[in-house]
This record gives sequence, C-alpha cells and structure tokens, in this order.
Amino acid sequence: MDTPRIARLDSRAVIAVTGPDARSFLNGLLSQEIETLARGELRFAGLLSPQGRLLYDLFVAGVEDGVLLDVAAERRDAIVMRLTMYKLRAKVELTALDMPVSALFGFDPRDIDGFVADPRLPELGWRAYGDELEADAAEDDYDAHRLALGVPGPADWGTDKTYPIEANFDLLSGIDFKKGCFVGQETTSRMKRRGTIKNRMLPIAFDGPAPAFGTEVLAGELRAGEVLSGRDGRAMALLRLDRIEGAALTADGRPMRVETPVWVSA
Repeated sequence: MDTPRIARLDSRAVIAVTGPDARSFLNGLLSQEIETLARGELRFAGLLSPQGRLLYDLFVAGVEDGVLLDVAAERRDAIVMRLTMYKLRAKVELTALDMPVSALFGFDPRDIDGFVADPRLPELGWRAYGDELEADAAEDDYDAHRLALGVPGPADWGTDKTYPIEANFDLLSGIDFKKGCFVGQETTSRMKRRGTIKNRMLPIAFDGPAPAFGTEVLAGELRAGEVLSGRDGRAMALLRLDRIEGAALTADGRPMRVETPVWVSA
C-alpha cells in the first residue's frame, strides 16, 4: 500500500448555502441531485449556462444546516453573483467562508475520519473542509496525481466554452440524468439521449514539455482536437472521437498518443 499524502488545495474555496430552501434552491440549478444529499456526503456537480455549457464545477457537501460548495477560488465571487441572480424569493443565504480545502490521496480507498470520499473516482481519494491539517504534499503533487488518472480540471474547461459531457461529467458522477429540471438540462439530456458525443477530454502522452494551451492536435493533416492543461510528458486534450481511433497524432510537430483511462472505456 502506498503512503497517504495530504495537500492543501489553495485553488479551491468554500461557499456556505444555508436556509430552509438551500437544498431545493440548488437542486433546481445544479446538474446533480441535491435534495437527497446526506450529512457528511459529497457530490460532484456543474452549474451550466441555459444553453447547456459548463460555467463552473462544484463539490457539494452535506452539512447539518445546509450545504457547503467547494469551488474554484478564483471564481468564487462570480459563483456567488450567479447564484444570487437565481435566488429571487428563495429563503437562502450565501456566505463565502475562510475555510481550507484539503485532499488526501495516494493509497487504497477506505474510510478516513474527517474526510469525505471524492465522488468522481475512488482513486482520487478524499477531501476535507475546515481543519488545519498538516500537509506533506503540494497542490501540484495532487494535480499530477489527478492528471495521471486522466481526470480533467477547471483549467481544461474554462467558463462557458465546453459541454459538461465533453468534460466527462457524465462519467465522473457529475450529472444525474434521472433528476428533475436544472439549468441547461435540455441540451445535456439531448446529447446523452441521442449519443451525439463527438468530443471528449482525454489524456495524451508525449516526450518533453507540454505544448501550449490551445495547440492543435492533428491526425495526419486533419484537426483532431486541441491541447489543454498539462505538464512534462502528459496533458489533457479535447479530442474528436471520430478522428483519433488508430490515427498517428501530432501536436506542435511532435508525436502524441492517447492514453484512454479504464474509467472512460469501461
């Protein structure tokens, strides 16, 4: 068994959503079912545009008096503003909290006191909120772990550019297709129902440093996608599924290969 590691995720921030309408309010907005969220449970969700594009990712943690939203720190104010726009007469309070977010990762999943399991993949580990834990890893180490598993992050989908299915939210427990309506649901459900999933984010491997964000991935002379975030030897890419099967791929003049994770192909 590998040695567990703890990293403080300074790129994440917390919003408390409280009040008698907290869960029903969020349930009508987010791509995940919130009404049945239990205390101490964590779910992954997206807040979409009315056109069905991904605006923000959120982890939703059940607490006694409402929920906590674990969001990208640089986008927390924008998320609060967006939720406030939808609030209308709902009995809901939105409060930005000075609360650290930590991740425990790097060994076989099991129950850990004070942590909640990451709902996307068991291999991603657990998350914790509020405790000042002694970190023995950097956030960059956690990001390397995430990328090794082929899981995209906020740097890959930006804001209002990508459909959540293209960012694999349907494979990472980020969309509940059986729940009622949510913002952007019509487009999301139609893509799933019709099977019109032409693009997905997949990890690519190569020698040397990652190509610049937005670099074209070519299948021969045909555009097959673009490079997203990455590091030496590995990156995420948004790829056309009909052009990568069996193709010799290049980016920035260098050969690339797709390393499709088991959780995508299962």
